[in-house]
Amino acid sequence: MIKFLSLRDILDILIIAFLIYRILLLLMDTRAMQLVKGLLLLALVSVFARTLRFEALSWILGKFLGVLFIAIPIVFQPELRRMLEEIGKGSLWRRAISREKAQSLADEVLRALLYLQSQKIGALIVLQRSTGLKDVWQSAVKLDAEISQEVLVSIFWPGNPLHDGAVILDRERVIAASCFLPLSDNPDISRWLGTRHRAALGITEVSDAISLVVSEERGEVSFAIRGHLSRGLKENQLRQLLLHYFLSESEPTSLWERIREAFASFRSGGVKDDEMDR
Repeated sequence: MIKFLSLRDILDILIIAFLIYRILLLLMDTRAMQLVKGLLLLALVSVFARTLRFEALSWILGKFLGVLFIAIPIVFQPELRRMLEEIGKGSLWRRAISREKAQSLADEVLRALLYLQSQKIGALIVLQRSTGLKDVWQSAVKLDAEISQEVLVSIFWPGNPLHDGAVILDRERVIAASCFLPLSDNPDISRWLGTRHRAALGITEVSDAISLVVSEERGEVSFAIRGHLSRGLKENQLRQLLLHYFLSESEPTSLWERIREAFASFRSGGVKDDEMDR
């Protein structure tokens, strides 16, 4: 006899699916995510063994999974604790952060950029968005640090082993430093453009990331998105850009439109990449 699903059953299924989806998002790019993949593989093998009545294999897998579920809370205690902290802060239900927190993060990055600019210290900061950059930072130096002026300035300080390459930020964390980015091969780029600026453009050509570059030669901050570069950003422009980024909810189109609107009033202050000179 076929039992039709009621509205309550459908709602129950949707809630469970949503919870699983949000938990998987919290586990993404962590060691715990690799554990989940391993458990799923073992579960498939176990189902396969029971279907074909492989008694010995089924018994071994059953005992192994039983021990594994006891060991998981011990081995992956840091990851589980962080996931529970994120749930407690509301990250299970939404990815957006409060305006106060976004303002604080924007100010930290802005102060770092202005200081690096004043000292003419070269820097390249990549703001990760919906396109994951794990292929870039997995071979770099992983930090997983809080975003602060001190952290960013110390990374790019001359003589620091991490000052070469880019720093990648993801909302509220500094993911990694000393990241090597793909260089832009756009033939229309000015020949005076250095490797740091070409890398800033290159990563925005293959992803929806945003790049901020501090030139050690000219002492100016440039901004790259979707393969386009603007030079000579002012403090107000940087503040608006960073605030838009930290307030956005991974909506590339809407963020792009908001940035374009914000920069429309500063059009005379920025310089396009095809207008660059030494």
